[in-house]
Amino acid sequence: MARIAGVNLPASKRIEIGLTAIYGIGRTTAKKILAVAKVSEGTLVKDLTDLQANTLRDLVEKEHKVEGELRREVLSNIKRLKEIGSYRGSRHIRALPVRGQRTKTNSRTIRGNVRRTMGSGKRKLEKT
Repeated sequence: MARIAGVNLPASKRIEIGLTAIYGIGRTTAKKILAVAKVSEGTLVKDLTDLQANTLRDLVEKEHKVEGELRREVLSNIKRLKEIGSYRGSRHIRALPVRGQRTKTNSRTIRGNVRRTMGSGKRKLEKT
């Protein structure tokens, strides 16, 4: 089992997919990392040699912001938006969609599944 950036990669998956278990690495970045490390994309995580695992670990940890460091950066960016009073920051504060989505309909998950129509919140009456 390979452990990269503090994350145990799923052993039964291909390394291309396994790398996406790390926060901050998607399919495209995983393919680029594998190309630099000269590791085949079809190799299973459990079939990696120690040399390949060490190469991947070095590439991921030294050249990419992943996991805790990336999470801290994202949170600090959101905090900065809130502090300067930008529109996006105010949307974060109110827990509303930030990227221009409509809110009259949709956005139920971000608003806590609130239904404000006439019959949607009524309880069904029990038959006696």
